[in-house]
Amino acid sequence: MYSLFAVLGMVLVLILLVPRVNSVGGPPVNVSATAADVKEQSGWPIVEPVGLPSGWTPTSVRYVRVTDNFMTWHVGYKTPSGTFVAVEQTQDPSRAWIAAQTNRAPLEGTVEIAGRTWEKYVRDSKVQNSLLSVPEEGSGELTTLITGTATFEEMGTFVESLQPVG
Repeated sequence: MYSLFAVLGMVLVLILLVPRVNSVGGPPVNVSATAADVKEQSGWPIVEPVGLPSGWTPTSVRYVRVTDNFMTWHVGYKTPSGTFVAVEQTQDPSRAWIAAQTNRAPLEGTVEIAGRTWEKYVRDSKVQNSLLSVPEEGSGELTTLITGTATFEEMGTFVESLQPVG
């Protein structure tokens, strides 16, 4: 009986002494370098966030083929409140691409941000908010989607920071 208490005591001491990680972070994300490479590779007028307030952390950046085989520019950020927001851009997407990227959220109206009209999508059951800007045909601009778990206020801050990759 005493040996059982001794073993349990040692296990308890080990549990208390061993440091534990509170969160796991990935490797640093270099948005600007990847954006320059993607712009050179694709020739697209992609955007990246510039001058975000402190507390915004880049989490992902990629140029990949997604729904309906559309190449898509993606940059994701963790917001100061701990939510997530990303910009997704592609050229002349299908309705299936839009539905997949908005997680099939219903259209809830429009909103004006940074001089553009954005379609507003809200998916309540799987908290996902999205803003979609479809350019005028022949403008040469890309369809731009802002999406994630961030509030629309945070998304507005993100949208206002978007600048063409130079």
